[in-house]
Amino acid sequence: MVQSLAGRFKRYFSIGILNTALHWGVFLIACYVVGLSQASSNLLAFAFAVTFSFFMNARYTFRQSASMARYALYVMGMALLSYGTGYIADQLNMWPLFTLIAFSAISLGAGFVYANYVVFQNRDEE
Repeated sequence: MVQSLAGRFKRYFSIGILNTALHWGVFLIACYVVGLSQASSNLLAFAFAVTFSFFMNARYTFRQSASMARYALYVMGMALLSYGTGYIADQLNMWPLFTLIAFSAISLGAGFVYANYVVFQNRDEE
C-alpha cells in the first residue's frame, strides 16, 4: 500500500509531539539540574529522543524494518543537527528555551525530509 507524503508527515508530526516532550524533559534536567552546557544537554536529550523517534517512525510512519544501518544513518544525521543547534546557541549565549524551540522546529522539517528521502527511501523493497 502506497502512503501519501502528507499521510507520512502527519504521522511523523504526531510522533514528533511525544518525541519533543521527551527531548525537552531530558534537556531541561541536564541543563538546569545537572548543569551541562546547552550543546551537551541538547546532545544528551537527542540521544534519548532520537531512539524513541526512530523506532516509532520506522514502524508507524514509514512502515519499514528498524535495521541497525538505518538507525546509524538516522542518528548520525540528526546528531549533527542537534549538536549544531546547541553549539550555535552556546556561541550566541542564547537562552536555553530558545535552543529547545529552535531545535524542535528545525528537526521537524529537516528530520522528516532526511528520514523520508534518505533513511527510509527504499519503501518498495520491503
